[in-house]
Amino acid sequence: MSKAAKNTHVLLVDDDDAFRRVMAAELTRRGYGVVAVASGREALDQAAQIAADVTLLDLRLPDMDGIEVLERLRERNPAGGVVVLTGHGTIDTAIRAIRLGAYDYLEKPCPIAKLEMAIQKTSEHTRLVRRQRVLEDGYSAPNVTTGIVGTSAAFLKLIENVARIARTDATTLVLGETGVGKEVVAKLLHAQSPRSEAPFVVVDCAALHEELLQSEIFGHEKGAFTGATRLKHGLFEVAHTGTIFLDEVGDTSPDIQAKLLRVLETGRFRRLGGTEEIAVDVRIVAATNRNLKQAISRGHFREDLYYRLAAFTVEIPPLRERPDDIRSLVEHFTRQFNARFSLSKRVSEAAMTTLMHHTWPGNVRELIHVLEQAVALCDGEVVEPDDLPASVRGNLASAARAQTEEAIPTLREVERRHVFSVLEKAGGNRAQAARLLGMSERTFYRLLQRYNRISPAPGRRADEPPRKPEPEQT
Repeated sequence: MSKAAKNTHVLLVDDDDAFRRVMAAELTRRGYGVVAVASGREALDQAAQIAADVTLLDLRLPDMDGIEVLERLRERNPAGGVVVLTGHGTIDTAIRAIRLGAYDYLEKPCPIAKLEMAIQKTSEHTRLVRRQRVLEDGYSAPNVTTGIVGTSAAFLKLIENVARIARTDATTLVLGETGVGKEVVAKLLHAQSPRSEAPFVVVDCAALHEELLQSEIFGHEKGAFTGATRLKHGLFEVAHTGTIFLDEVGDTSPDIQAKLLRVLETGRFRRLGGTEEIAVDVRIVAATNRNLKQAISRGHFREDLYYRLAAFTVEIPPLRERPDDIRSLVEHFTRQFNARFSLSKRVSEAAMTTLMHHTWPGNVRELIHVLEQAVALCDGEVVEPDDLPASVRGNLASAARAQTEEAIPTLREVERRHVFSVLEKAGGNRAQAARLLGMSERTFYRLLQRYNRISPAPGRRADEPPRKPEPEQT
């Protein structure tokens, strides 16, 4: 029994009882998982229940035309391989079957060895097709428009700018603090661009050592370094005709910066250990949370690379600068976590107030983690402030204390308010105000000067009240 046979599932569809029994028994003996049926209807029923790697399909069936069965099988399982069998085949039928997606065409009777060879080739082809689809799914940007949430003026302006820049196909630099959503914006740039159907490839420049990062981005030839036992295609090749997202590009070394600059200028690069130049058509979107202009002044980042990357710049404001978006984000992610955990929880208004008073140093990423924990661990159906982490609740308590302290006036402020209130009741007459307060006019005068209500006349002491005017001489 071969390893390939053990992992291969075969659906055998043939109305010839003798042929069907013999072939099913022989293939089972050789290690294949075989399901054998005699009609087109049974074939379609079985196809709905099992994901056959290879279907052996007779074109002459009692209830349905084999070509019709082939079409419906391809609709249900496009990645499944089909080998058409017939004892009445013609060239026209064979061509039509191949055009409809059959991988191979064999005439009956055929030797078991020839049939097994066709099964193995078709199975290998099926695995390659499925693997390609997984890779395409992994490198293609999903529909991110449903995950872009916000109502603030800053957010709406950001989305408007992204839509305009996406159409230009120009290199773009995305700036913002950690956790603010730079990768989401990069995906949106790709999804709204003419390259949206091509791969979207993410490179985390901060996560890998320099040599590994070079190998990831540019690939390497066999024998380029110790452990390079085979040729490796780089992510620039994978992203051909699509978009490559260089996350935390500010953390790259001078050597990688020089190679990135060459790709931006010429669209060409060499694999590690290689001599042949490889041309690629790739849009580059880079992101960083560093101040690249400061890095340039310190000699840590190339100025020419900066201007190449920053053909367009998108700056994402931190969450603390757009508090109007917090409620929308909380509601959006709560719905997501409810769907993931099969729950129906909501955030109370008190908890929402607490969340909106938090400064969110980790931005949207921190908000997601806080909500995931609160929704998953909350005992009731409503998330209350006590269900939130202490670090989040603390900010609201601090704000409340500050507000309370601000609400209690000092003794000096109470005295100032009372003095001015009495003076107003006295119609501005200082002598009368002093009598109402039970103090001398001189003392009252000093109080007014203390609170900057009056200034002493030139040549007078600060605590000396103005003299009464002399009577006019007749």
